[in-house]
Amino acid sequence: MGGEIYQAQIVRNFFEIVTGTDRNITRISMCVIAVAKLRNEPPERLTFLLDQVRKSRQNRELSIDILDYMCDVAYALDAHAVQTAFGVREPAAVAQEFNSISLDTL
Repeated sequence: MGGEIYQAQIVRNFFEIVTGTDRNITRISMCVIAVAKLRNEPPERLTFLLDQVRKSRQNRELSIDILDYMCDVAYALDAHAVQTAFGVREPAAVAQEFNSISLDTL
C-alpha cells in the first residue's frame, strides 16, 4: 500500500508539472523514471521510456507515449492510494468528525 501511495504522489507531481507553468523536462523525466523503477518495469520498457524522454528533450514537446504511460499508471493505481496521495479523506471519516461536535462547543 505504501508503494502505491508513493507512486500516486509521483503521478500527481508529474501532472502538476505538465499542467503548471514550469514544464521542466528534467523533472518530468525523473517522475517517469521513478514510477517505472517502482513498478519494476522490464529493461526494454525502461529503455523505451528513456528514449522517449530524450526525443521529448530534443523536440521540446512531451511525447504522447510518456503521457500515455503515466495515464496508464494512474489508472492502474488503487483508488484509496490515489485519494491518500491527493489528500482526500473518506466521507465517513469527515462525517464522524462533524458528529462528534456538539452545539455546546460552538
